[in-house]
Amino acid sequence: MFKKLKLDTKLIKEIDKTLLICMILLTLYGIFNIYLCTKGDYGFFFAKRQFMWFLISMVALYLVITFDYTFIMNYAPIIYWGTVVLLIITRFAGVVVNGARGWLRFGPISLQPAELAKLGIIFMLAKKLEEMDGQINDVKNFFTLVFYAAIPVLFIIIQPDMGMTMVCFFIVLGIFFIAGLDMRIIGGGLLSIVLAIVIVWNSGLLPSYQKARFTGFLNPAADDSDTGYHLTQSLISIGSGGILGSRPSIKNDSSTGYAAQNVPEIQTDFIFAAIAEQYGFLGAMLLIVLYGFLIYKMIAIARTSKDLFGSIICVGIISYFLHAILQNIGMTIGLLPITGITLPLISYGGSSLLTTIISVGLVLNVGMRRKKIYF
Repeated sequence: MFKKLKLDTKLIKEIDKTLLICMILLTLYGIFNIYLCTKGDYGFFFAKRQFMWFLISMVALYLVITFDYTFIMNYAPIIYWGTVVLLIITRFAGVVVNGARGWLRFGPISLQPAELAKLGIIFMLAKKLEEMDGQINDVKNFFTLVFYAAIPVLFIIIQPDMGMTMVCFFIVLGIFFIAGLDMRIIGGGLLSIVLAIVIVWNSGLLPSYQKARFTGFLNPAADDSDTGYHLTQSLISIGSGGILGSRPSIKNDSSTGYAAQNVPEIQTDFIFAAIAEQYGFLGAMLLIVLYGFLIYKMIAIARTSKDLFGSIICVGIISYFLHAILQNIGMTIGLLPITGITLPLISYGGSSLLTTIISVGLVLNVGMRRKKIYF
């Protein structure tokens, strides 16, 4: 059994070490900043928990890269429907956090099934596209893909978790675009979604706090809700960082910076505000450059996958990273609505970190076994 978990020496040489190192550096950087933001009230509590999840995630990454990723194709339906079942259970037995019933609690451990659903969608669409030989513009094939994409998304919508809904939407959009879906269909789909948003907005189905998240960023100073307060404090924090930042200190016991003192739960959605304050514009840009390098390496692997299945897995993961990074930073600086999306590898959150590192492991897996260019 354990022999099967041992990596072949030739495969180890094929691991994209720069991608792996970049991911590890980003994660450790995130843990360090989580500690700086929370040490005043919680000491090492959040940092230790995040480090524990990091170790668990690295074990999971190792397990992921030990087998050929094509092995997943046989079990994609089981993984997909398993995540759907978890979403159904969450609907009736889940824990409400920040207005959304999106968590399952097992003693001290909380699990967000929507995070796993991202991978379920990617695996299922990749499997179906491989079986369809990439013929996405065939009407039957297209609606089959839409069917599998829609089921988990609908359960995420009714939680309601608009942030994760948008993540899944952009994953699907990225896969459809790279798979060669007719641009007229993509345009029509986007228009339909805009119309659906307008209808839902005016139907009374959307909770008031969800509406506040979307409207608060337009004029946070005039918004007296939590959304307006969070964004205002975030902008003050980022502005106070200047070019070089306020230079964090680990010597005292208080949390470092204005953001840590004034933005609630700074270690999750708004950690970029703390980073921009502590390290300034240059530090924030360095973080963005590291993300850019990470995505560049993943694109290179996607282009050289030995099959369409591997390429689509990479494309789905790249789409997730692109959307999550842009959405989180955009909402922190007031350019996009606040949706509760975490900053990949940086923000506090066990489920998010686990699925994100597993995702990078899948890309590494594809890269270790690549042969020819697909796109």
